[in-house]
Amino acid sequence: MNQAPRAIDEAYSMTLVLDGKKLAKAVRAEVKASIAMALARGVRPPGLAVILVGEDPASQTYVASKEKLAKKLGFHTCDYRLAADTTSAALLSVINDCNSDAAIDGILLQLPLPESLEQEQFLNAIAAQKDADGLHPLNQGLLLAGQTGPRPCTPLGTMALLDCAIAQVNFDELVLEELPEADLSGKRAIVLGRSVLVGKPLALMLLERNATVVMAHSRT
Repeated sequence: MNQAPRAIDEAYSMTLVLDGKKLAKAVRAEVKASIAMALARGVRPPGLAVILVGEDPASQTYVASKEKLAKKLGFHTCDYRLAADTTSAALLSVINDCNSDAAIDGILLQLPLPESLEQEQFLNAIAAQKDADGLHPLNQGLLLAGQTGPRPCTPLGTMALLDCAIAQVNFDELVLEELPEADLSGKRAIVLGRSVLVGKPLALMLLERNATVVMAHSRT
């Protein structure tokens, strides 16, 4: 008797679908509850400034979804829409205004910028403590040193999904506070890509958990 179909069925029944949407739902619920409790104590809501330069359709859609979600969770938001031909001085002025605004806790500069603007200059101009994406050189250095600081969101989400996978969680009953950080000692991980936003920080986060990490990229 052919055992292959039974073996496939058994293997499938043991798989765990890593449901990013349900994980995101749990994160949103936790953030919303935290903000609501802070407001009840008379604490101001967290402030997020979102800066978009140009009219790239994908960036516009992405930024709009971020702003909508932030408002839904209770954030105070400041939206800046700048033309594609905005000068370096004008963009720096907006960033400096956000840096000095006490009601703004995080600054999100949507990338990529128009070719006429040098990305690194403006990422470096964002106050390190307000760097929502964890791309300021100081925050990248804190990650390298294993110290506390802002982290890029995609690697953070990836690590949370790894925790879910190793803990074999039921996503319908997921409680973030009860999700243990997985010890990746003895595990081998391969990271595809080496960008400063995803690949490099993810590799460092995996190393922090004691994984053995290999990086592959376009020149591999």
